[in-house]
Amino acid sequence: MSGSEINRRGFLKLMGWSAAGAGLAGCDLPSTVTLEQGKETVMSYLSPEEYVIPGIGVWYASTCMQCAAFCGIHGRVREGHALKLEGNPDSPLNRGKLCQMGQAGIQGHYNPDRITQPLLRKDGKLTPIGWDEAWNLIGQKISNAPGERFAWVTGTVSGHQAVLLAAHIEAMGSKNHFAVEVIGPHVGRAVNQDMLGEAMPRLVLDKAKLILSLGADFLGTWVSPTHFATEYAKFRSGSRGMLVQVEPKMTLTGGNADLWVPIRPGTEGVLALAIANVLMKGGAKVPEAAMAAVSAYEPAKAADVTGVSAERIEKIAALLKEHSPSLVLAGAPVEGHAHGYQAAAAVQLLNIMLGNVGQTIVSAGGFPFPQLAAKSGGTRDLIAFADAAKNQKLDVAFFYGANPVYSAPHFLALPEVLQKIPFKVAFAQFPDETAEAADLVIPLASYLEDWGTHVAAYQPEEAGITVQQPLMERMYKDTIGFGDALLKLLKLGKSEQYAAWEDYYAYLRNAVASLPAEYKGDAASDNVFWNQTLQKGVLKVAAAAQELKPQVTEIRLPDAQPNEGYPLYLAPSAQLGLWDGRHANLPWLQEAPDQISKVVWDSWAEIHPATAAKLGVKEDDVIEIASEQGSIKVKAYLCKGVHPDVVAVPMGQGHEAYGRYAKNRGANVLKILNPVTDAKTGELALYGTRVKLANTGKNEPLVIEGRGNNSQRGRKLVATISADQFRKTEGA
Repeated sequence: MSGSEINRRGFLKLMGWSAAGAGLAGCDLPSTVTLEQGKETVMSYLSPEEYVIPGIGVWYASTCMQCAAFCGIHGRVREGHALKLEGNPDSPLNRGKLCQMGQAGIQGHYNPDRITQPLLRKDGKLTPIGWDEAWNLIGQKISNAPGERFAWVTGTVSGHQAVLLAAHIEAMGSKNHFAVEVIGPHVGRAVNQDMLGEAMPRLVLDKAKLILSLGADFLGTWVSPTHFATEYAKFRSGSRGMLVQVEPKMTLTGGNADLWVPIRPGTEGVLALAIANVLMKGGAKVPEAAMAAVSAYEPAKAADVTGVSAERIEKIAALLKEHSPSLVLAGAPVEGHAHGYQAAAAVQLLNIMLGNVGQTIVSAGGFPFPQLAAKSGGTRDLIAFADAAKNQKLDVAFFYGANPVYSAPHFLALPEVLQKIPFKVAFAQFPDETAEAADLVIPLASYLEDWGTHVAAYQPEEAGITVQQPLMERMYKDTIGFGDALLKLLKLGKSEQYAAWEDYYAYLRNAVASLPAEYKGDAASDNVFWNQTLQKGVLKVAAAAQELKPQVTEIRLPDAQPNEGYPLYLAPSAQLGLWDGRHANLPWLQEAPDQISKVVWDSWAEIHPATAAKLGVKEDDVIEIASEQGSIKVKAYLCKGVHPDVVAVPMGQGHEAYGRYAKNRGANVLKILNPVTDAKTGELALYGTRVKLANTGKNEPLVIEGRGNNSQRGRKLVATISADQFRKTEGA
């Protein structure tokens, strides 16, 4: 045998090591814990554990990061590659279920447009650099920046990442943390805090006999939709509760309702007060602070304002009285106006009058580790950050988990004001608009390759901390986990408290193992507790018992102001899929049909047929929607699931960057929002923009699942033909 030859034994040995090198299953060293084994292992494909069978997947528990609900997941790994995600049955948040966004997380992990190495702007272009140069540059810039001139801009952060982030901000001597989320009950949280004493109380859907939802799409995009979908199934079982949905544009929840009621945008608070008026006349007690507001809206008066008939208002009130306990919810269309706080307060008033507080709305309790709780500032933080940048109050800004360049309306002029910040660093997985505007880009590992802990803002019964562990080794060696990046930043700042930790894994393991004994159950040691926690994927933490304390303040709703120049209300609706635009780079979610219109891969405007007829608009016409801040062009979709005074455009499209699947597709409806904010909270009024429509004269068919294509492409085909007509054809 020559030196270049190899025998069978050597060949098999070589192939065994090649397989092991190609995929150490689910173990970014230090390793992870499988569901089957329940202990940390490094798998060798030469002598694998007995539960590892070639071609058969191994499952790991982790956390979904596709939205801020932080559902528990199980990931299937085979030959070292993550293949499939499902819900974790042990997680109280989702009980083994997983929405389409969670399912698509695997596609984000393997996305071809991921950033794979550090990038530095040179001569106007982002070019690859090494890690030493990247960290040296960051160290130099932050050491020269006064604390008050440094800022973090993030999405929702929680768990031990939030602890390290807060530590870094404190170490910098700064207080500037802008936590931006476009979609979320930010106004509603403020109302709950003031009227119930708790920002996110627990909602007991299955105990309600009737749910009256005013724009709360709890089956689609509201708060924690996968959790609420499982609770809704309980609500519908047995005696089968009744659902009444009132909203300006039909949502997934509205499509499931027993009674769907279209309403003029911004008048939901008036409707709530009119219902309260009927209940008051029926003997319900009205808090003194709300008496004037309730007395002011008889059903007939409210009908003129809302477009909902007096008879229907009285019918809804009667249903609420007959079906007790009930549950009344306020969603984004209620909160998204200049008077959003007052309107949401009027809705919460109904729960207090109906005695729902303490029955279908209960305290979530006091979370025992507030430092781990979710931090989110909504859109008011986006406005505050833009103001700080505009007034040149910042020298250095770090970005993570947020894309403010895309999310910011035109009136904030964010691309221009960012130029006033000398040094901008984006910690990003994809080349989104904010990363493209940065001076330095730090490439992040995907959440399926990283460690972490997370605490959802909404905590159902038995909820707690969800644990994130990597399902596989990192695909790109020059990416870094966000926790590791934070530790590196703290070490650059000479934070001696964190110098002992080699990496984020070591820090996280110690932090979890250091929890008080009452949370460790019967675990014989810290190692056993850590392995049990990873195996289950969730650490259930009992919240301290509390009671809600209802109180009502004065409610004042302004009269609607006519706007002849802009006669229609814009409804920038959220989709269970693209969300706020963060998932537009995932083909599965672009391909997933909208739950109501069934449109894919595009933007569209939902218009009532009667309104379209008045404006001379037909299906698939390209229309221009203009506000005082600009205009967008989208295709018309005619449907009766929208109020005649409304034009509804979904969020999520219109990216100018973000990879091949998202770039230059559709229109970004957020850009044309007017500078209207809620008077109480400062949140951007997403539903407070008035618009006008114009037909461009073009007609371009939307791609709609099941609709097919009506074009014959020049072929003379017929679906039906009479016998006489057939005889006249050439083939007769």
